[in-house]
Amino acid sequence: MKILVIQTAFIGDVILATPVFREIVRCKPEAQLDVLVRNGNEGLLENFPGISTIFTWDKKKGKYPTLLRLLKKIRAEKYDYVFNLQRFGATGLLTAFSGAKNKIGFDKNPFSAFYTQRVAHQIGEDRYIHETSRNLELILDFGANNTTKPILYPSSADYTKVKPLQEENYICFAPTSVWFTKQLPSEKWIELIVRIRETGFSGMIYLLGGPADNEDCQKILTASQDLSVKNLAGKLSFLQTAALMKGAKMNYVNDSAPLHIASAMNAPVTVFFCSTVPSFGFGPLSDVSFIIEHSNLSCRPCGLHGYRECPQKHFRCALDLNMKNASDVLKHA
Repeated sequence: MKILVIQTAFIGDVILATPVFREIVRCKPEAQLDVLVRNGNEGLLENFPGISTIFTWDKKKGKYPTLLRLLKKIRAEKYDYVFNLQRFGATGLLTAFSGAKNKIGFDKNPFSAFYTQRVAHQIGEDRYIHETSRNLELILDFGANNTTKPILYPSSADYTKVKPLQEENYICFAPTSVWFTKQLPSEKWIELIVRIRETGFSGMIYLLGGPADNEDCQKILTASQDLSVKNLAGKLSFLQTAALMKGAKMNYVNDSAPLHIASAMNAPVTVFFCSTVPSFGFGPLSDVSFIIEHSNLSCRPCGLHGYRECPQKHFRCALDLNMKNASDVLKHA
């Protein structure tokens, strides 16, 4: 049996797809499992047991020409099953015309009429359901457990790389996001540093992110004037970041990819939900987790994914958040 799972969205989406990979490997250990992800996200799946081939789609090198080349490659594999975890047309086209015997995905995909099985996709409707469980509903016929959690597999080399950073208690901040309205403003992160020091915590505070986040993290470091804050943005791989977050006293994150890294490592986490809400199904899954959000704004949530700027121009869902409440979680961590 040959199986392909498609998830070419963002970093966090790939992490939230890992329960599907785990359950396919558990339920169909004899199957060949291949995965298609966005170019650059394949590093998340290094060391992942049971995955045979990781295909990548480099959308920056001509979205549609590369899509057609991918389709040709997928059709040549003659898959028995293709599972599409996305609701967007491009991956729907890949699924619909994959040539697979079984084409399974969500009913909201514009190409779902060509699937052999369509699964209802619910967000904030009749019941709360986490994104991991939504994904797992696609493979329930395999006997999948729909409560399986995400997981990542840092190597021993990844743990060795971050070990010098773990010589004392430390906290991690992941202060950026792809979307402005999902991102706690820099002045709130600076305030949080002050509040954390007021609790008596004197250890390191590490600022995490990719190369593109380095400038924002450096601004926070400089403005904080705290000698025990260190900017690590762009200096660690995905799995090295995961290894570091696992050992932190607390990880402070936005509703973004680092939240899901924390869930995958069962690392303690405090999440700032600004324009979005946990009921969308993307909340923390760690055993120790806290949510900081504004509970009394009529304009919130303003959208599923966030915006480049606040539609109401005030951004109170972020600017009104209480950083003392955020620092106080350390008493319970």
